[in-house]
Amino acid sequence: MASLNVGNLGEYLREQRRNAQLSLRQLAEAAGVSNPYLSQIERGLRKPSAEVLQQVAKALRISAETLYVRAGILDAERDRDDVETRAVILADPSLNEGQKQVLLQVYESFRRENGFGTDADGEGSVIPGPPTAKAPQNPQ
Repeated sequence: MASLNVGNLGEYLREQRRNAQLSLRQLAEAAGVSNPYLSQIERGLRKPSAEVLQQVAKALRISAETLYVRAGILDAERDRDDVETRAVILADPSLNEGQKQVLLQVYESFRRENGFGTDADGEGSVIPGPPTAKAPQNPQ
């Protein structure tokens, strides 16, 4: 297992929290973790679990996969472009949540069509978030 790069993760979380204009207390409440614990994560003193990272990602409305890579839970070389693409889509303020999810579904379908985007079980990666709408069909 890769070693955790907690300092880099903490700096990244702080930056994302500030970009979202949330106080430490607000993010801790939204993620369901204690304020002191989140502070320790941001300062690089604690190694959060994947579950805690997922809760924080959901509260920040960013990709959990991005946090997993930053924390060293996922191999940084594994699907780097995929993770970055998903993060950019999810962070785009000009798209609403439904549009983001549809765009991610289309992106994932193209990756599967080209032989990418599946794990060892043959399942596509799961994107945490609200239920998604189906992409509109193109009538021809």
